[in-house]
Amino acid sequence: MNYCASPYRHARRDTRPVVIGDFENGGVLVGSSNPVVRQSMITCSTLDTDACIQQSMALVEAGCQIIRITAQTKRYAANLESIVAGIRARGSNVPVVADIHFKPDAALEAVKWCEMVRVNPGNYADSKKFNIREYTDEQYAEELTRIEAEFAPLVEECKTRNRALRIGTNHGSLSDRIMNRYGDTPLGMVESALEFAHIARERGFHNFKFSMKSSNPKVMIECYRLLAARLTKLGPDWNYPLHLGVTEAGDGEDGRIKSAIGIGSLLCDGLGDTIRVSLTEDSPNEIAVCNDLLAQIPGLTDTTADTLDVPLAYDPFDYARRATPEIELADGIKCGGEQTIRVVVTQAAWDKLVTRIQPGDDVKPEAIYEELNVMEVDPREAFSINCDTQLVTVKDDLDLPTITAFRLLAGRIKALGRTNPILLKDCLHFGDTPLEPNIALLRAAVVIGSLLCDGIGDTILVRGESGAGQSLRLAYNILQAAGCRSFKTDYVACPSCGRTLFDLQEVTARIKARTEHLKGVKIAIMGCIVNGPGEMADADFGYVGGAPNKINLYVGREPVRFNIPEAEAVESLVELIREHGKWVEPSGETVHAG
Repeated sequence: MNYCASPYRHARRDTRPVVIGDFENGGVLVGSSNPVVRQSMITCSTLDTDACIQQSMALVEAGCQIIRITAQTKRYAANLESIVAGIRARGSNVPVVADIHFKPDAALEAVKWCEMVRVNPGNYADSKKFNIREYTDEQYAEELTRIEAEFAPLVEECKTRNRALRIGTNHGSLSDRIMNRYGDTPLGMVESALEFAHIARERGFHNFKFSMKSSNPKVMIECYRLLAARLTKLGPDWNYPLHLGVTEAGDGEDGRIKSAIGIGSLLCDGLGDTIRVSLTEDSPNEIAVCNDLLAQIPGLTDTTADTLDVPLAYDPFDYARRATPEIELADGIKCGGEQTIRVVVTQAAWDKLVTRIQPGDDVKPEAIYEELNVMEVDPREAFSINCDTQLVTVKDDLDLPTITAFRLLAGRIKALGRTNPILLKDCLHFGDTPLEPNIALLRAAVVIGSLLCDGIGDTILVRGESGAGQSLRLAYNILQAAGCRSFKTDYVACPSCGRTLFDLQEVTARIKARTEHLKGVKIAIMGCIVNGPGEMADADFGYVGGAPNKINLYVGREPVRFNIPEAEAVESLVELIREHGKWVEPSGETVHAG
């Protein structure tokens, strides 16, 4: 299956255009040859008209091109009339998307007022109760008939009113029906979306796009690639646009890195027509990151490079770390095989860091690049390797995008019948002016994160960030965000919306203050139950809004404590972690990777 024109040469996926709003008067045209569109979501209650208008206009001022507003019931959806009217009265025709979960009647109300409606196939007329049940083919068909009866009226309204749809599956909210047939898999996400697409197409409606969001960049990348391949296989008229996003990415550097890995990797593949960077921060911050991320893609890709006839060394639809032998990297440090992915620094960086490294630090250089026995090659040219234990990397200063270069290197090694470990670099050449830290972070995350999610890489070297300490921290944070190495607490935090039942930014900061020393523990902080239990499937503990001022606590996806007063909930979470043997007292030492 082909998900893009070439994994070695950038070519934007050709899609049909989708019209969102009045294109002649401020609407947007998504897909085809149009630039990638930036969108975000307001965070206040949809019943607070003035706050919604104010937040929407702040997003417009920041450059947001599509604004999403949640509508949890028909009552909330009805107030979209006033909100949209207020935005238009302020002089903006920015398209507004109603975000719908669970309630078809809310969707049928929202479509009257909004240019687009987003539905989640996992919970639109379907159930998510973690029930285990076997479906016969007949029972499965009956369920699809029931779902069609619920979804078809919305499709007809969209046709009548010239609206658009987003069919958006979430890894955290696949229905029990899909879970029981396909499991918690990228295939299940794709099949769930295609069921709804078939219903729309059977009614002659094509003004829709897809999304396949997950808090895990590896899963997200696999899902979009699989969807693109399936759409290609279904036929040329299935070329619908794609909306990209890593959901519940979190805040700060971690949220930006995780989003850059997932979104940036796919943009470099030529996939993606609209994007959202989901941060647990004020919404306008998301647009700034969108702008910076989109600006990096041309410099990380090449539309003219020779595609070369080199088979891929990885399966783009099923992550597996590339198999290599274990080798000695430095004194007492090994890489490859079952070893964790290692962090290398330059001699110049080591000289600056050596006096700051403390015994027991989790974040520290593990080898010096100039001291390694590493073979540097141009992967466009033929080369030979005498043994599988030779560490290999790409030469500097090649006129070749870094992602392309390392994919070619892995393919060349495989073609030689070798399995050599590979050292990844975030860049192959340097400009005269150091990159701004926020740009260096995004570029390194896209390049190294993309390759790690392909399963390529046994050790990494970050040089685009000029500061020695910052580059070391960035290397470790990329490994953590890509799910390749855990050196600190991992947080899955949603970005907030009108459904959120507590102040996510404030609560996330409080939880981090109490738990950020818990190396290897994963904590989910979710504002409501829409994606909460599912996205927490691989988290150790979950903190979820259950009702106003009330919190439910989870162990994995199992709720274990209910309706805890918000003022007591953080300490109750700490007690829960302690009960499960994962609590340690803070040592007072600083984690230098932040």
